[in-house]
Amino acid sequence: MKFTQKTPAKINWFLSVLNKRDDGYHNIISALQYIDVFDTLSFEEANEVEVISDLDIPAEDNLVFMAAVLLRDYTSCNRGARITLKKDIPVAAGLGGGSSDAAATLIGLNQFWELRLDRTELITIAAHIGSDVPFFLSGPFSLITGRGEKVSDIPDALSVDILLVKPDIGIPASLAYESFSTELTKKPIDIKLFCSSLVERDFYHLQRVLTNDLEQPVFKMYPAVREIKEQLIESGAVLSMMSGSGPTVYGIYHSADEAEEAASGMGDNWCRVVKTLIRPVDN
Repeated sequence: MKFTQKTPAKINWFLSVLNKRDDGYHNIISALQYIDVFDTLSFEEANEVEVISDLDIPAEDNLVFMAAVLLRDYTSCNRGARITLKKDIPVAAGLGGGSSDAAATLIGLNQFWELRLDRTELITIAAHIGSDVPFFLSGPFSLITGRGEKVSDIPDALSVDILLVKPDIGIPASLAYESFSTELTKKPIDIKLFCSSLVERDFYHLQRVLTNDLEQPVFKMYPAVREIKEQLIESGAVLSMMSGSGPTVYGIYHSADEAEEAASGMGDNWCRVVKTLIRPVDN
């Protein structure tokens, strides 16, 4: 038996950091949506849990391996699996690639090992792996709160054309959060206005209401990220925002052709024209 599973990336429409918790994480409010950039996981029989990928990290640091071991321990399952990870989502980019891979591992092995765990049980396991992992068990468009483990579906998703631009740097999420001061006073996100403006494609009001609290500390550490956002606006993006903890910045365009034209002026940066997804990923 062998099967494959696609794992989508995500963008943060907004990210509000509330306060630091006693466990070292931060309480946040954010809206996340799948985009059509995918990693691929393949599962096949093996005596032990094995992860094959081109990532230059120890196996125990790979979120795919971590998810597999946690699932096996949670269920007292004694089976193994060889999991092959093919990366297309950039690493440490603010696009949730590792978290998506971990969620897909839980889903895939739940089927592969015939465990029959429900979504609630999988989310319980996912919360021990990383803050974005529960979202990828839900999606495609959700409001997340707490440290990311509380996920509420947003029903009215919208597909828009987006240009992703990532400079040749990687930013660990922990570094971005550590650089943010929760002492700053900020206006809370108007969730209802965000949802209605998005459905109506009212990008003028979206631009006024959306914010990412991690942008300024990342801009200070890496001015190239700020420059990319400015380039996107100058190239015709109707809205631009850093995704998550960065450094990827996205710009929204009226069409994919406009986004492709803008991508041609982004130099050596990694670029990809994508769409936001309005339904779960078919595998």
